[in-house]
Amino acid sequence: MSQQANGIYPVTVKATAALTANRFTTFAGAVPATTANALGVTRQTAAIGDAVTVDFLGSAIVEAGAAIAAGATVNSDATGRAITWASGAKLGLALQAASAAGAFIEVLLIPNVA
Repeated sequence: MSQQANGIYPVTVKATAALTANRFTTFAGAVPATTANALGVTRQTAAIGDAVTVDFLGSAIVEAGAAIAAGATVNSDATGRAITWASGAKLGLALQAASAAGAFIEVLLIPNVA
């Protein structure tokens, strides 16, 4: 599990859904649909209505939804975990490999405008 990250410009959003730490979230504070655009990665778990800090520039620790190779482009599964990009929004670049779902890796975030 990586403990290294460099979020250089965090923002705060209001959670409109239950959010889990270290997963992608949308601009509206919700869990993104599979391969959809996202604002960034949550730093903490949040209940609906809570303020949550989101890293959207720099790098962040992200929970993997499957095995990911170091250097792979990633996007989000339906629970906000990182998966290897096949289509849709490109959200980041895996700086470390994930051996399986549940691993935590450092991801260089790619700002998206959709």
